[in-house]
Amino acid sequence: MGCSHPLPDIVVLGKIVGAYGLRGAVRVHPFADDPLAWGKLSHWWLGREGDAPALWRQTRLLKCKAHNGSLVAELECVPDRDTSETLKGVLVGAPREALPPAGKGEFYWADLIGLAVVNSHDQALGRVLGLIETPANDVLRVGDREGAGAGAERLLPFVAAVVLDVDVAAGRIRVDWEADW
Repeated sequence: MGCSHPLPDIVVLGKIVGAYGLRGAVRVHPFADDPLAWGKLSHWWLGREGDAPALWRQTRLLKCKAHNGSLVAELECVPDRDTSETLKGVLVGAPREALPPAGKGEFYWADLIGLAVVNSHDQALGRVLGLIETPANDVLRVGDREGAGAGAERLLPFVAAVVLDVDVAAGRIRVDWEADW
C-alpha cells in the first residue's frame, strides 16, 4: 500500500469501497455513527481483514467529507485514481488512543468481537465473530469460531429487545435468545 509506520491496537472504522473522482480520492463505507469525526484525525491506518496489527500502515489524511451516506477521503499515500482503485476492500482504522471514548450505551465494533454471548438462562451461545450492518439494525455474528461450517453461526439483531447487557470489561454480552433458535 505504500504507507509506513506500523502500530498495534487499531480500531476498524470503515472499509474503502471504491475510487472517487479522477485525483485518487477513495469512498469509505463507515462502521460508526459519527464518521465525520474521523476527519479531525491527522492520520488513518490502512489494512486488510485478518492482517496482524503490525501490517497496518499509517497515512496522512488530507481531506475528508460526507457524501451520500459514505465518506470521500484524500490520503497522502494515494496519488492517483489507479492507486485508489487498488484499495477497494481495504479497511480504515485508527489507534484506540486517538479515538474519543465511546458514549454511554455505545461501543466500537472492535470491542465486541470475541465477547462471549450467553442467554438469560446462562447458556453459552458462542462468541461474537463479527458484525453485519443492515438498513434496519446491526447484527451480531455469533459462533464457536470463524469458518466453523454451516449451522455453526447464529445471527442476532443488535437491538435492545435482544441484547440485554453488554459488559466489555467482563467479556460478555447477555441476550434474550434461546439456545435452540
